[in-house]
Amino acid sequence: MPIVESNKVTDSKAATTPAPSAAVLVLEDGRMFRGRSYGAQGTALGEAVFATGMTGYQETITDPSYARQLVVQTAPHIGNTGVNSEDAESRRIWVAGYVVRDAARRPSNWRSERSLDDELVDQGIVGIQGVDTRAITRHLREHKTMRAGIFSGEAAQASDKELLDAVLASAPMEGAALAEEVSIDETYVVEPKDHGWEGEPRFSIAAVDLGIKAMTPVRFAERGVRVHVLPATSTLEDVNAVNPDGFFMSNGPGDPATADHQVSLLRSVLDEKLPYFGICFGNQILGRALGFGTYKLRYGHRGINQPVMDRRTGKVEITSQNHGFAVDAPLNGSTVAPEERFGRVEVSHVSLNDDVVEGLACLDIPAFSVQYHPEAAAGPHDAAYLFDRFIDLMADTKSKATGANSTDSKTEDKK
Repeated sequence: MPIVESNKVTDSKAATTPAPSAAVLVLEDGRMFRGRSYGAQGTALGEAVFATGMTGYQETITDPSYARQLVVQTAPHIGNTGVNSEDAESRRIWVAGYVVRDAARRPSNWRSERSLDDELVDQGIVGIQGVDTRAITRHLREHKTMRAGIFSGEAAQASDKELLDAVLASAPMEGAALAEEVSIDETYVVEPKDHGWEGEPRFSIAAVDLGIKAMTPVRFAERGVRVHVLPATSTLEDVNAVNPDGFFMSNGPGDPATADHQVSLLRSVLDEKLPYFGICFGNQILGRALGFGTYKLRYGHRGINQPVMDRRTGKVEITSQNHGFAVDAPLNGSTVAPEERFGRVEVSHVSLNDDVVEGLACLDIPAFSVQYHPEAAAGPHDAAYLFDRFIDLMADTKSKATGANSTDSKTEDKK
């Protein structure tokens, strides 16, 4: 039987949830897990990863960093609270496919507007339910993340060999350039006054959308920062056109080794001494801009319970993470960046699970980044201080620039 791709439904009134049919999850090493269809029926291909969050499934599936990935939810019950129009982190669902153990038969929550099953059908997302997600997670931990496929309906009737061949023919995550695919086409502005801030904005920043989550600019706006959200293809001229006090690069999907344009842009920004803050993909881009390499993790960090040590304070924070790549930088002490013009850099945060680099801090230029998501919808909020740290960095940089200009003015007067 031929393998049939799922059709996306754009008219919600026309979408009807199909009766569950046989479905199978096929991993690239040949391991198969059989269950029932969930959401749309057809074929979904991507990288199989597991997410350990016990809540926040709507935020998870709408996170652009999950583009081209089949997300396995380790929490057994999914869909209990339905979905609503407020909790989505972007304009659509980005997961390539969805794997759950026990899907709720009907949602029960005062904020629910519709079922998760209906939302998956509406957006053409192929899923599978009734599989042992604990066994899948153990397999991925032991054998690494890998390409996979979910097949349901007519597609599931193909032979095991045909299904595996389809998985093996799919593109790997290594070498995937996805940020431009999930980014916006036109700049937009998030104003502080729309998020509870009274008075004039304190600062203005240029934020490059590499897969930005909706809550990130909101966290800035709540603190009085006007956010100009720019497309992933933006240039230094585009950045300077909004006259920012700081520069930000967001989370996003794909292999950071492909982000040559963004690395070049960041180097230009750092040369101008514009304060920089990056998260997730933005951390990897800072690492590359400084001259460090990146590498693919065995199974990545995904969930809202990842412990990280802030080496500057000695505090441990529980963080929200979603990344499969990491920066390869010296863990101990400060070192001169391979791109020597940027001076010294140190690893500021480290994972307490596996010592992966979770943050970089430049000591001679105003720039820092973290590998996790401090906006943390749906929690935790241990890392919210990082937004304040960036505001302090912008204020300090501005103060120094003002002082320097005042000194230069006095020098000219004496002449």
